[in-house]
Amino acid sequence: MSRILVIEDEKHLAEGLCFNLEAEGHTADLCGDGETAMRRLLKEHEHFDAVVLDVMLPGIDGFEVASALRKAKNFVPVLILTARGRPEDVLEGFASGADDYLAKPFDLQIFLARLQGLLRRSAWSAGAVKATASATVGGKQAAPTARSSMAATAGEVYAFNGKTLDFDTLELRSGEETVQLTLMEAKLLRHLIRNAGRVVSRKSILEDVWDLREDTDTRAIDNFIVRLRRYLEDDPAKPRHVLTVRGVGYKFVM
Repeated sequence: MSRILVIEDEKHLAEGLCFNLEAEGHTADLCGDGETAMRRLLKEHEHFDAVVLDVMLPGIDGFEVASALRKAKNFVPVLILTARGRPEDVLEGFASGADDYLAKPFDLQIFLARLQGLLRRSAWSAGAVKATASATVGGKQAAPTARSSMAATAGEVYAFNGKTLDFDTLELRSGEETVQLTLMEAKLLRHLIRNAGRVVSRKSILEDVWDLREDTDTRAIDNFIVRLRRYLEDDPAKPRHVLTVRGVGYKFVM
């Protein structure tokens, strides 16, 4: 059984979501505004297995809530629900740290399937962390085995330039520092790694990574690339690994 926080100010919809979540065996709590949700999640540190988050809330909007959670290193899975379904809004949701995005109106079964996918991913990540902890020998954690294959997939650990990417836990480790990637950051990075040495077009990123149409404003891609460079590069202003191919897209190199 999972505990879900529904942050939605439209009472009829909120109650309907909670009813259906409970019918699926989950426990559902309801917040009608962003301030209350942030108090419960960040100040009172209530535990939830996932958050269903509306964007157009009174006061603090959903994008701000998602961003605040990630800045506070709270990586509870977040599914955004909103009537703002433009591709630019979807990308803004991903940039704020959301894990998935569903535009209103939506089919209930699609909603439940998307949420269940996030819960499974969270459970897999927790299992990977426990497995890593159980591998500790003599008080020292065994080093992860990094695969040499460029085709990084779920369950693989990929290492380069003193950094280790774990696509199971969505973690980038460099020495003593660990960066928790959002699901969308990890998906973009995985796409680049799978195509290492080849130019990846903006069209490919939009369609193959985020399922958006080609004519979407691509400035959000640039923002994601800037973030990835901060994580990966010794000098983000002079990148060695995530390169821009002017007028086309990007290329990942060793």
